Amino acid sequence: MNIACYIRNPTVHDQVKSALVGAGFHPTRFDSEVTLLRTLKRQPFDFVIIDTGGATTDDSIFLWLGMRSGDHTPTMILSPACGGGVAAHALDSGADDFLRRPFDAVELIARIHAVRRRCAPQKPRRMIEYAGFQLDRDAGRFAYQGSAISLTPREFSMAWLFFSSPGVYISRETLGSVIWSAGSEIAGRTIEQHVYKLRRKLQIDGRQVVVIRTAYNQGYRLDPVGGDATEELALGLREA
Repeated sequence: MNIACYIRNPTVHDQVKSALVGAGFHPTRFDSEVTLLRTLKRQPFDFVIIDTGGATTDDSIFLWLGMRSGDHTPTMILSPACGGGVAAHALDSGADDFLRRPFDAVELIARIHAVRRRCAPQKPRRMIEYAGFQLDRDAGRFAYQGSAISLTPREFSMAWLFFSSPGVYISRETLGSVIWSAGSEIAGRTIEQHVYKLRRKLQIDGRQVVVIRTAYNQGYRLDPVGGDATEELALGLREA
């Protein structure tokens, strides 16, 4: 990870550099904010660390933080100044994190990782693999160990909900609103029929690999077969 470091104090820079290099990062030092801002416009960095040197509201770097447009590079402020007001000003100005120095190298690296996780764009889940089953949301394909299993669009949507949250009960209200855009009183019987059909299609060569359990006060839950799953499956098939 390439990290731009605007740190004027040589001693502080050496401390930061030692911690970053020790974690496998590649720091580049800037000793003026003009050079930093010009470089950021033409060269991408994965992270920016700025040491204020004790300056607060009169430091123009805070103006840059507040005026950034189209630049989402995670930025951390270091400062020897104490007090919640200093940290609040840095964060309100647009910084993603604030760390008072002197700091512990372990904390610095941990905070960098945490900021990167928070700032990382979240990609929607498109594939699920669980208990030998594969779900491809883009293709609408459901398979077991590579062998396709035919599902209707609503059965696939129901399977996606179950397989994306195994071990978690999904209420009838949730199933109704997500799949049918209707309340449970309207879609209740339809939900039971679709659960029944999906249970049948989850059988592989006459055996059950996973089971959709039923709890009337909680809804339905997907679990791997084990223990009393055979008995619960039989009850579920009769109830549906």
